[in-house]
Amino acid sequence: MSGIDDRGDAFENKFAHDEALQFKAEARRNKLLGLWAAELLGKTGEAAQEYAKEVIRADFEEAGDEDVYRKIRADFDASGVEQSEHQIRSAMSSMMATAIEQIKNDA
Repeated sequence: MSGIDDRGDAFENKFAHDEALQFKAEARRNKLLGLWAAELLGKTGEAAQEYAKEVIRADFEEAGDEDVYRKIRADFDASGVEQSEHQIRSAMSSMMATAIEQIKNDA
């Protein structure tokens, strides 16, 4: 019975670890995405950092990435920044790949 318990514990630990890494990667992606969007919005320095934090906070509105997309889309539209849905979503994918790579290199 101990072997089954050990495998169960190992599975639970791996699941928890993977979930923590996913959360960390999404947060880092959102920061990178926020800095990218801030640049297009003409924000620099502290204003850019604060905007990146707003993007990170936007991700807590609902599960998934749609809340982050909507935030950036609305901000771009309000400021007249020309970026298509495809461009924004491509940036999201690219930033996620970068975030995952950065986290792997940090470990």
